Amino acid sequence: MNNLDDINLPADPLELFEDWLTKAKAQEINDPGAMALATSTATGHPSVRMVLLKSVDKAGFKFHTNADSQKGNELSENPHAALCFHWKSLRKQVRAEGIIKLVTEDQADEYFKTRPYKRQIGAWASAQSRPLKSRAHLEDKIADIETQYPEGTPIPRPPYWKGYLLQPRKIEFWLDNPDRLHDRFIYVKNDNGGWDITRLYP
Repeated sequence: MNNLDDINLPADPLELFEDWLTKAKAQEINDPGAMALATSTATGHPSVRMVLLKSVDKAGFKFHTNADSQKGNELSENPHAALCFHWKSLRKQVRAEGIIKLVTEDQADEYFKTRPYKRQIGAWASAQSRPLKSRAHLEDKIADIETQYPEGTPIPRPPYWKGYLLQPRKIEFWLDNPDRLHDRFIYVKNDNGGWDITRLYP
């Protein structure tokens, strides 16, 4: 039986998360950094979608997206969000809840430079989440932007393309066990800046 009782849990949950993510990168077939991002409007109407984790450190979980999209608008209205990673090959999950902060413009610029050419073009061409009259219209916009910025030409970051950091207040680790008697541990940020660890019933 898998369990965490024989593991010395680190004081910092991000250390454990990075260990699990490293294992996922070695085993998951597609997108080990894929995570469900749950947001909500100011009036509490939720929505969820998959996004890609771009980096993680002691500050939290970083991702980038179009600030004018549905999730961007909801994060602006209500900066509370939640993430869920599910690695089927490892039979593990991680959930995190916290406050969203924008990364600096310089950090957003640096990340945008690392995106492949076609994805930089796509960021300019897509009015994410808004109605699109036809696929041909999108492809025409892509062609126009490719003419404006031929491959090899530096492409500026669109002003609406932002970086976001989820600063976690809670992180839960879930490990599959037989008979659905799973192991669950939750880290909760305390008033001293450290983390309290509690085992949860399955």
